[in-house]
Amino acid sequence: MSIPRRSFWGWGTEDGGLNEGERDALKMMMGARLGVSELAELAPPRLEDIRLPVPRFAIPTPLAAVLSQDRYERAAHTYGKAFRDIVRGLEGDFTVAPDAVAFPNDEEEIKRVLGFCEENSLAAIPYGGGSSVVGGVEARLDGRFGGAVSIDLRGVSRVLEVDLTSRAARIQGGVLGPALEEALRPHGLSLRHYPQSFEFSSLGGWIATRAGGHYATLHTHIDDFVESVRVVTPSGVMESRRFPGSGAGPAPERLFLGSEGALGIITEAWMRLQERPRFRAVATARFSDFCRGAEAARQIVQAGLHPQNCRLLDGGEALNTGAGDGTRSLLLLGFESADHGLDAWMERALAIARGLGGEVKEGAGRTRETGEGAREGEAGTWRTMFLKGPYLRDALTRLGMIVETFETAVTWDRFEAFHAAVLAATTRAAIEVAGKAVVTSRLTHVYPDGAAPYFTVIAPGKAGGRVAQWDEIKSAASEAILAHGGTITHHHAVGRDHRPFYDRERPDLFARALGAAKSALDPQGIMNPGVLV
Repeated sequence: MSIPRRSFWGWGTEDGGLNEGERDALKMMMGARLGVSELAELAPPRLEDIRLPVPRFAIPTPLAAVLSQDRYERAAHTYGKAFRDIVRGLEGDFTVAPDAVAFPNDEEEIKRVLGFCEENSLAAIPYGGGSSVVGGVEARLDGRFGGAVSIDLRGVSRVLEVDLTSRAARIQGGVLGPALEEALRPHGLSLRHYPQSFEFSSLGGWIATRAGGHYATLHTHIDDFVESVRVVTPSGVMESRRFPGSGAGPAPERLFLGSEGALGIITEAWMRLQERPRFRAVATARFSDFCRGAEAARQIVQAGLHPQNCRLLDGGEALNTGAGDGTRSLLLLGFESADHGLDAWMERALAIARGLGGEVKEGAGRTRETGEGAREGEAGTWRTMFLKGPYLRDALTRLGMIVETFETAVTWDRFEAFHAAVLAATTRAAIEVAGKAVVTSRLTHVYPDGAAPYFTVIAPGKAGGRVAQWDEIKSAASEAILAHGGTITHHHAVGRDHRPFYDRERPDLFARALGAAKSALDPQGIMNPGVLV
């Protein structure tokens, strides 16, 4: 069977996305919500028509089997998958394409590619699944580079070793989410890390960006599953030792969590695994007020119940996903286990929700033993739309809309004022820029000491000006985030897009220490220049 080719400009595969009927329904719905009568659909770009620069160097014969300057590959490795990336792709603008794409099959080939980049002053940009939404894989270069090589790690993508006793596995960094889970399934194990980009993102990319997964509490980031890492840097190979825990100084592997390819390429990692769940319980609590729902989430997580799902959707977000009618905020609760029933945990969580005014259907939340568990009700509807989200975003973008998200995190003591301020600043900026807008929010992850609000912006765009429009909205939102005590990113990474705000968030002395680490590992500064430092 032939494998569908990835889209060179948008999300997923060339034959993926919404069908014509789904796109027409989406057009009618968003036109009605925004009061826009004319939404003309843009045609997707054709590979032969896009603007692609001539490569700035020739491929040397010794690397001919590893490097490619194929038109499709260069275009497909130009951008990540943010709104501003999709717009530029739709407009046929691939002027920042890498000059070549490398496809190494082992560490030796990676070393040879990095050596070639050092010798020729070329930027080396690691590429896992290409799902960055912050400019993390884009060749935005300054004058000191003679070109760029995108290093695609799909050839380094196997599960090498499984330790059933310790419940861990040694896994190569280029493996994508579905292939990883399929390899672990025969062992009855799972990493249980499901970001929205799961289908088209890699283990190495998750580690390099400190990715957030499907666990809304407890194991919220990939950090919690990393035992050790092996990294190829321009200065050599670094491999940390495997321990369940250690107090021996700063942990070496922690330096590479969130390193975004600026320090080296993560080729392997030992990862802590879970048994595949047998039991699941799901329920929904409806709140007339978003902040009352947030208070319920706070009390549930502070009670130590550790639900896998504890996501709060405001009315607009529930309406966007078809999980609600827009009149209520929905708190989606879910527990799972490979070992035991979950009724006691769910009953306590629902008691907290009811005590704060949450409405819960009679009999909701009972434990079921159904393989991977039940996928039904509002939570099931939301999950389906969550996974289809990138395809919906692409369809809306083709309709000339501005459609993008951003996320942050803040402590509970600041939450209510913070949420109101960021929502107001974003809405105000979107209306000033676009004339009208829909701005919604949800909580994706909750902690005993705070929460991660996530915002969605949908607005009509101006032809040829949507990237600038979004940049203006995002700048206003980011200023509000920093002014009211939030972080510039909770799980989307820094990349190139967040750099100006990250530089203001981090301590100056830490920036100097990080720069010194980069100088030691990457003396010529070729690794993904422009991110972090």
